[in-house]
Parts: sequence; C-alpha cells; structure tokens
Amino acid sequence: MSKKPRIKVLFDAEAIARRNVEMARAIVDAAAPDLLVVAVLKGSFMFAADLIRELHRAGAAPQVEFLHLSSYRKGTVSSGNVEILRDVESSVRGRDVLLVDDILESGRTLVFAKDLLSARGARTVYAAVLLEKPGKRAVAIEPDFVGFACPDVFVVGYGMDVAHHYRELPFVGVVAHGESEPDLFGGT
Repeated sequence: MSKKPRIKVLFDAEAIARRNVEMARAIVDAAAPDLLVVAVLKGSFMFAADLIRELHRAGAAPQVEFLHLSSYRKGTVSSGNVEILRDVESSVRGRDVLLVDDILESGRTLVFAKDLLSARGARTVYAAVLLEKPGKRAVAIEPDFVGFACPDVFVVGYGMDVAHHYRELPFVGVVAHGESEPDLFGGT
C-alpha cells in the first residue's frame, strides 16, 4: 500500500471562517437581500455552504441554485472548453445573482457562467471566489469578492480535489510531493 502524501496547509479553517464572515458582510452591503446564490459545482460546495450561512447571519435571505460546469474533467489543467454538466433550475430573469466559485485562475469558467446568466436576463451578476490566482488569466474578468490571493500552486481541500480526493479537508492545502521539493510555506 502506498504512503499517503502529506498536505501542507495554505489557508486554515479559522482563516477561512473569518474571511467568509467579512465577505458576507461586503456582499450584503453591495447586493439585494433576496439575492440568488448560484454555486458553481463541484469545487465550491463547502465554500458556498459556509458563505450562504454567513449571508443569512449578515441579514440576507438568499435563494440557492447550483450550476455544474467543467473545464478540467479528470485533469489538473483546464482544457479551455467549458461544459454545462448541470444547469440551474430557477429563472434568473430580473434577479441579482451571486456566482460562487472555488478558484479563479484562467477565468474561462467564471466568464462562461456570468455570460450565461446575463444572457438569461439576470439584472446583476456578482462573482465571489474563495481563491484568486491573479497572474493566471486567459480572459478578462475581475471578481467582485475575493477570499484570498493564492500562489501559483495546485490546491486541494475545502471542496477542491485532485482526482476526487481531498475535498473533505476543512482547510485549503497543497500536496507535498517529496522532501527534495522546496518548502513553499515554511515549517513541515
């Protein structure tokens, strides 16, 4: 049996929880209280659930929908083609919509989702992302709400995976491959 790789913590559960509270307050200040939250699956499910609870605590009464998009499939690099695997069931016409996604890297998925919902008549489409890799854009887009700036590493945990592993972790981390690789975050 192979040894399980070690995961180095990049953003711990406490930091994520604090940031979710701050983001929820900012969203409530900017958007309608009855906004429609559209979580982009699968990676955002934990972030979306925690953010939705914080939106409630901050005074919002969001409705929730899910949009399952993929540009990765089984790989670790975006294919550049975004596919709808599961669509929202509610009408977005005339609604203020908050797209919630795990990570903004190339921007293709978020642009696709924003354009899709705008074309369907959404009044406003805001975007909230847990992580942003600012230097990785393939398309022009800026999120409205960002949890953390992320270094250019492949992250797992808090809903994000590699080959369907590590989604359950309560933090965002990086798989440590070997002792010969540089220690990106200090410590062990």
